[in-house]
Amino acid sequence: MTRSLDTEVFVAGGGPAGLAAAIAARRAGFHVILADRSHPPIDKACGEGIMPDGLGALERLGVAVPPEACVPFRGIRFVDDAATVVADFLVGTGRGIRRTTLHEILLTAAAGAGVSMMWGAHVGASEAPNSITVEGRPVHARWSIAADGHSSQLAAAARLHDSHPGRRRVGFREHYRIEPWSEHVEVHWSDCGQLYITPTASDEVCVAFVTRRKDLRLPDALRYFQVAQRRLRGAPSAKPVLGAITATRKLRAVFRDDLALIGDASGSVDAITGEGLSMAFRQATALAAAMRAGDLALYQRAHETIMRRPLMMAELMLMMDRHPRLRHRVLRVLASEPHLFERMLAVHVGALSPLAIGLRNAANFGWRLIAA
Repeated sequence: MTRSLDTEVFVAGGGPAGLAAAIAARRAGFHVILADRSHPPIDKACGEGIMPDGLGALERLGVAVPPEACVPFRGIRFVDDAATVVADFLVGTGRGIRRTTLHEILLTAAAGAGVSMMWGAHVGASEAPNSITVEGRPVHARWSIAADGHSSQLAAAARLHDSHPGRRRVGFREHYRIEPWSEHVEVHWSDCGQLYITPTASDEVCVAFVTRRKDLRLPDALRYFQVAQRRLRGAPSAKPVLGAITATRKLRAVFRDDLALIGDASGSVDAITGEGLSMAFRQATALAAAMRAGDLALYQRAHETIMRRPLMMAELMLMMDRHPRLRHRVLRVLASEPHLFERMLAVHVGALSPLAIGLRNAANFGWRLIAA
């Protein structure tokens, strides 16, 4: 008879969301086993920037990002043919960091917290109760956590993938060997999508391209971003180019019985917000608190709160992506009202309530937008 795998908390998926969940659960006093089919460090196509709210969430997990492992950035700069607008964060700074470096930091923190990890291990599941297996061994756990991404096998088995996903986009990431020229993450806009440029080292920038077009790839897309193309001309790129799917998805429920979903398995916002990691780290703390209280309904409510602001910002920014004329008007108005862009950025990263923008500022922005 196959010996079972017994633990208080089992985590399926060893990416940043799974490792954060494991760390939070371990610090809440649970015995934790994590399993993933891949081997660390795990890479993924992303913009490789962590916003200030994400860094704060990491600190609450007890995870420190060493200064030598990252590059700080002060805020965000939007660039398109119509205008350029820049704003600093009101509180804190962000960090540009290689995805593999972040994974190694989380891996070290998980090991230090006492998480048991199984790499290169196949996790299986079916709709039957207590049906999770690792390499054929049944898992007996008080709580199970699915951190296995958009196409979560555990979520599907629990029939939790009942949402209606929005329109999918594709993203690609590449690194260029060049000294960063800005202390801000640059978001370059064009009619085909967005190009994100994040400093990740003293001699390197991460370039991520997100688009609705299925026929366009990096570096061919650079011709649509002339300012960025001039900056990057002659800089050698580090292969390979990675690709990924991004979409906004909201599930009706993020738990069933003793199974909870986290990270992309629990829903997602389009990569246009840059908030994916921040949300996952905040979800990890909320989930650990709910498990400690013995009530996953607490996590459901916390998850809805965590998703609310990024979902709102994603919808607004995707509207700019779909309607170029609107985007041009928005950026021209913000360029003439930089204090308003600063407040909007503060709302985006949770440093201010949307109400802090104020009725007068909102009305003024609306009138300026109509007149632009």
